[in-house]
Amino acid sequence: MTKIQKRALTLLVGSQLLIMLGIGLIIPVEPYIKDDMGLTATDMGIMAALFAAVQFVASPIIGKISDKFARVPLIAAGLFFFAVSEAVFAFGIGNALWLLNLARALGGLAAALSIPSITALAADMTTNDNRARVIGWLSASFSGGIILGPGIGGVLANINHTLPFVGSAVLGATAFLIFMIFMPKDEDLRVKNIAETTQSQTKTIRNFWTVALVMLLLMIFVASFGLSAFENMFSLYFHDVRGFNLTEIAWFLVINGAVSLFFQVILFEKLVMLVGELMVIRISFMAGFVAILWILFSQSKWEVFIATLIIFVGFDILRPAITTMLSKIDNEQQGFINGLNMSLTSVGNIIGPVLGGVLLDINSFLPYSFVAVILVIASVLTFTVKFKPA
Repeated sequence: MTKIQKRALTLLVGSQLLIMLGIGLIIPVEPYIKDDMGLTATDMGIMAALFAAVQFVASPIIGKISDKFARVPLIAAGLFFFAVSEAVFAFGIGNALWLLNLARALGGLAAALSIPSITALAADMTTNDNRARVIGWLSASFSGGIILGPGIGGVLANINHTLPFVGSAVLGATAFLIFMIFMPKDEDLRVKNIAETTQSQTKTIRNFWTVALVMLLLMIFVASFGLSAFENMFSLYFHDVRGFNLTEIAWFLVINGAVSLFFQVILFEKLVMLVGELMVIRISFMAGFVAILWILFSQSKWEVFIATLIIFVGFDILRPAITTMLSKIDNEQQGFINGLNMSLTSVGNIIGPVLGGVLLDINSFLPYSFVAVILVIASVLTFTVKFKPA
């Protein structure tokens, strides 16, 4: 990669890390916002679903726009709306549920503007030979933000429940300014010439909906239900069912974040080279299923700790593996493909948290039993995919 591409990659990784950090901040604070404001688990699930609903509608539209025009301005807009959403959420805590819901909707718009465009721009900057490494870094920032965010949020929330979101808003505004000043233009970053893209448009449209693409998207659609139910309800399960306190949840997430980052940054590319993306996906699903069963039958906090660590690490390897496979299907419509990826993930994120909250209100074991069934279905789907890069 050239120096200008390396600078751009640093800004992309930093931007995605910050946005996912903001998304993750809420997770350890959820039980306390729920208790302080007298909310139900279903209310918390709906709040998370609003984020996903906006992301679902906006992601493919914005992805298509980024393919036709430019990706960098959309990423900048995402950073701006991120800062606004975090500020609104901080103000809404203890005041009104509708403000919290508004903030999550704005956060969904910020994610839709930035995340598909960031991944698509990374694909523009790379070839098949070095793409897994770059996607690994981006995925590390994605999952690292989600996992480290709750750890940081838990520590700051011990001081004040609004402090994590105030700090995130300030960081978001700062990142927006830095990005606007130092980020190169799209045309300075692309590996492939624009003329080649125009020349191949007819072929791209005709061959876009391949069997491999459809099956990968279906896999994302099915898996997102289980993953979102687990990720959004896990802190409530830890706190309400297993008796973890805020500090224990925060430390778990910090340790888990460090392990996941190690796997994504150091081991992911090696795993892909050794067994391929599809086998990595299959192993992640199967390991998650076994770990869910372990949690359901576990008797101690340490068992829950280790099993949950296995699940999170599996999820964090799963995401870049699917993204890398998608990036090799069609080089000319990466914005649209990543928009579809985020949109279908959002469908699961809309229903998963709500269903998880309802199931948790009924019985503490139902959400994880639901996730186990979903992981079995997703594992079976991996055997239907036959993949050849574009």
